[in-house]
Amino acid sequence: MASQWLKARQTKYAAYATIYILVVIAVVVFANILADRYNKSYDATSNKRYSLSAQTAKIVKGLKQGATITYFNQSTRFHNGKDLLDEYANLSPKVHVEYIDPDKNPQAAREAGINEFGTAIVQVGSKKDEAKSMTEEGITGAFIRDLKSNTRTICFAAGSGEHQLDDSQREGLSQFKESLSKDDYETKSVDLLQKAEVPGDCTTLVIAGPTKNYQQPEVDAIKKYVEDGGRALFLLDPPLKLGRDEIAENDALTSLLQTWGVTMENDLILDLNPIGQLAGLGPQVALVTSYGTQPIVNDMKGTATGFPLARSLEIKSTDKTSVQKLFDSSGSSLATNNLSSPAVNVNDPRNKKGPLTLAAAGTYNTGKEKSQGRFVVVGDSSWIANRFIDFNGNSDLALNTINWLASDEDLISIRPKKEDDRRITMTRAQLGWVRATSQFLLPGIVLVVGIGVWWKRR
Repeated sequence: MASQWLKARQTKYAAYATIYILVVIAVVVFANILADRYNKSYDATSNKRYSLSAQTAKIVKGLKQGATITYFNQSTRFHNGKDLLDEYANLSPKVHVEYIDPDKNPQAAREAGINEFGTAIVQVGSKKDEAKSMTEEGITGAFIRDLKSNTRTICFAAGSGEHQLDDSQREGLSQFKESLSKDDYETKSVDLLQKAEVPGDCTTLVIAGPTKNYQQPEVDAIKKYVEDGGRALFLLDPPLKLGRDEIAENDALTSLLQTWGVTMENDLILDLNPIGQLAGLGPQVALVTSYGTQPIVNDMKGTATGFPLARSLEIKSTDKTSVQKLFDSSGSSLATNNLSSPAVNVNDPRNKKGPLTLAAAGTYNTGKEKSQGRFVVVGDSSWIANRFIDFNGNSDLALNTINWLASDEDLISIRPKKEDDRRITMTRAQLGWVRATSQFLLPGIVLVVGIGVWWKRR
């Protein structure tokens, strides 16, 4: 009887079904274990809206001590921050996320100084800081403030027609100032004409497109600052002589750069690259899509940057400096020496053919241990102005430059992108055409086809 039962068809089916169920259960359990241990997802949005940026990943994965993100909200609203905070926890086992309901645990909220729901506190080691917003920029900014113990001040030279730090107009630098604050930099303007000395609290000095000549005392102050281990960013436009807005040649300042191995050419780069025209850029905007290996631009591959009204450089290292090219203009670019007329002959044999060096970074050997001067030179200043800093990778390049000059290499990366405005704006005529198509034309086509099929079958 037992042997017959074992050979019965129902017994075999039952055994197969049992084995099948056990295999399925084992696969499901194993898949859940892997999913719990290795949380992977794919972000298909155009600007990677639901993925943390490379900068955030670099900071969080580089943590050398434990970090805790504490989210204060009502229990029924924990989900408002969970998706974002879980992304941080998935980046590193050193990051832990805690959720506290101030209504249920008022003592913890009072100790943390929480005044409103939806607030996050980031603690790295013994330092803690409140996120300015429940966004990636806000939380990553809190990480940066916790990791940086000293105040870092970026000083912008003023008094010779430079772009103004607090100017919110097209040529101002107010957006760049705001971006620097997110990396926890303080900013201020300094007038070297009033006192020919770079203040001692300046981490980096920025010379952003002077239109007037620097006087020799100013240049001597900059020279002493860098050669004593200071850091400086030079953004020098071509000396155009068009209309009333003439730009001085600034011989004293360019002569200083030449002693460091950077020669500023008195020319204007025109980019005939058709890709730039497709992007809506004129030939006066040099489009850059390939970069060197220097830390400032090493993470910029695959990102375009644009430089309106730029000049070219010639570089070489000296006995005191080491100079490295950052990027060139495209191979279809040229440089003209005609700086006093808007009419340019692209077939002029005197034009220099691209690619042409647009930017360089250098170090100065001070002779002192653990003291190195650093400088970056770009043949254009408008690329960081409000009207152009949002173009593709311009903002990333500007911040990476400051990071390298300030010895904050751990911050160099690609930042979180702003959300795209993907709304469709239509005229009244276009809106009427869409309404007519969707309400009458398409239903009419379906109706006619249906009547035709009915008639044919009839």
